Amino acid sequence: MELILIQDVETLGHKDDIVVVRDGYGRNFLIPQKRAILATPSAKKILAENLKQRAFKEDRIKKEATTVAESMKAMVVKVGAKVSSTGKIFGSVTTMQLAEAIEKQYKIQVDRKKITIKGDTVKEVGQYDANIKLHREVDVDFKFEVFAE
Repeated sequence: MELILIQDVETLGHKDDIVVVRDGYGRNFLIPQKRAILATPSAKKILAENLKQRAFKEDRIKKEATTVAESMKAMVVKVGAKVSSTGKIFGSVTTMQLAEAIEKQYKIQVDRKKITIKGDTVKEVGQYDANIKLHREVDVDFKFEVFAE
């Protein structure tokens, strides 16, 4: 029996794969559990069209992410923080503050969850490195500078 997987099945394959399984496994488990559908000629055509459209959209999104990454390589984001007389920051600089600073200074919206600060926590004034994952295949390293407000 030939089936198209609707979702990932651990021992069988990934979503949108066409697999061949025994009749009982497909009819009694995969199809009732909504993990697969029958691979009819019309379902195969629909799958091919969906994959083509998804690939086109993914390619466009990846191109946009690479152009943003190229522009971000040279930037230095400045983040202000309240500082004691010894140069230590009250608290620390977080990814949320970085995301807000990037949006304010460069007009680029970045999800704070996709930013990682390299090294230890930022507790002093100075220059640090961070990484942003813009796409599944595109990430960029950039520098940010913490200054006293």
